[in-house]
Amino acid sequence: MVSGAVSRFFSEILHRFADLGVEHNREILLSPIPEDSGRLDLVARGLIERCVDGVAILTFRRENSLVKIFERSDVPVFVIDAESSKPALSTVQIDYEHGIRQAVQHLAALGHLLIAFVGGPLHSKAAMAQKRAFRKCMREIALSSKLLLEGDDTLEAGIKVMSTLASLTHRPSAVICSNDMTAIGVIRAALDLHINVPRDLSVVGFDDIDVAQCTSLALTTVRISQTEIANAAFGALLNATATESSLLWHEQSTIQTNLVLRASTAIAPCRLTTNVESSLRAPSTIDSSTNKEISSFV
Repeated sequence: MVSGAVSRFFSEILHRFADLGVEHNREILLSPIPEDSGRLDLVARGLIERCVDGVAILTFRRENSLVKIFERSDVPVFVIDAESSKPALSTVQIDYEHGIRQAVQHLAALGHLLIAFVGGPLHSKAAMAQKRAFRKCMREIALSSKLLLEGDDTLEAGIKVMSTLASLTHRPSAVICSNDMTAIGVIRAALDLHINVPRDLSVVGFDDIDVAQCTSLALTTVRISQTEIANAAFGALLNATATESSLLWHEQSTIQTNLVLRASTAIAPCRLTTNVESSLRAPSTIDSSTNKEISSFV
């Protein structure tokens, strides 16, 4: 089962999942996760009536109600970033912090002192985990993490956010986005505003979808391995079919995220000025005027 609007990230997982089904002579059924919560039970019941051996729920949203429906019928379930460890539930935890720490430290090493973070929608588990990781990693190197903006993981969100950032008196010199499509939107809007990426603004995405390295400016991004997620999901459900009772079955694994360096990040503008030493000694705080401008984002 996958979110109704299949993102590029999940589409790559589905392709791998289908390939594994062919390799293991298993039929793969694709079902959308309804946006209307009232239809969840209807869709889940349809799968249960077809006697499926297991269900992989591919979404970063909270899917507790959907999981409970399958649990009541003793159907093994695989989810991403599960919030519980019930016997019939298998999960893969995404280590967002590892990749975000690499991104933050990479930008700091390039001299960026004011770094913005564009998160995903509030209902997304991934978005909340990414935001927490960003704040923690910025605190670790004594940089302010106050410049937080909310998006919806779309290209349009990136365009809108870039317009907002460009209007600030003290514009950040780097932006980390919750996914690659938002980052591509930021780059597109920056181009329209005559802001050069990466000379004037460094941009980091998240996911490493196929188009991240195929755009006119190859995107520096934090990679989540779609292949590893698909392998973990398929393997867990395959193991469940070999277990006499799903109540005796539970698997949990972790997938580490890693920074992939490409062309969208560069030395901070302050490093390119003649006053390099003073730039490096600049305090890692945001002055009062900038605090007022960004207070509405926090």
